[in-house]
Amino acid sequence: MASPSYRLAALDQDFLLGDSMRGVRFLMEYAKAEEALRAWGVRSTIVVFGSARVREDGEGEHGRWYREARALGRLVSLKGGALHGRPRDNVIATGGGPGIMEAANRGAADIGAPSVGFNITLPHEQEPNAFSTPELTFRFHYFAMRKMHLAMRANALVVFPGGFGTLDELFEILTLRQTGKAPPIPVCLFDEAYWREVIKFDGFVKHGMVSPKDLDLFCFAETAEDAWEKLQAKGVRPDHEIT
Repeated sequence: MASPSYRLAALDQDFLLGDSMRGVRFLMEYAKAEEALRAWGVRSTIVVFGSARVREDGEGEHGRWYREARALGRLVSLKGGALHGRPRDNVIATGGGPGIMEAANRGAADIGAPSVGFNITLPHEQEPNAFSTPELTFRFHYFAMRKMHLAMRANALVVFPGGFGTLDELFEILTLRQTGKAPPIPVCLFDEAYWREVIKFDGFVKHGMVSPKDLDLFCFAETAEDAWEKLQAKGVRPDHEIT
């Protein structure tokens, strides 16, 4: 009876963390977050990506990006349908970390709206920011499952300046849109000057790597109000239009 083989499978951590149970762990990471989101009535989200390195008191543009991400979180939560019972629509969802993610979650918290944080375990310790709703703050091991949860309820994506991780998430969504694997949600890039400096979008067309119409998969915005207006123009419905 003391042998590991005699343990109940569901209570045997060595077994559950073994290679053969990887598929089960994928399922558990999906199901745990799914259950909580359903319990809170989160029907749709507005996903905000951006650098974890941006700070509220940062130099140069960093401070402005933080302030605008916070303003966007507040504006979307106020007008999008996150505040009013169930189902909740256009709930702010982020990667749950610091920087731009913190700012967007903080904007929602400013007006008492719930927001989602999809955090992930990294080699360098990362803690969730203090502003995502505790019951809607999740920790993932698998990037793939985290990305799936970020994408599956998204009504729109707003991408603030960021680095490799932000680009990874951006191109994941753009690829899903380009190939028709995701609904036609709007993708808005914040601060056109930054994005045109770090990515030569027209070069993709010049070299025949994408078609000219693929550049219509995204737009640019310069302020929180500008981003919200463009999301609405591209199909995101505000609270008073949601039935």
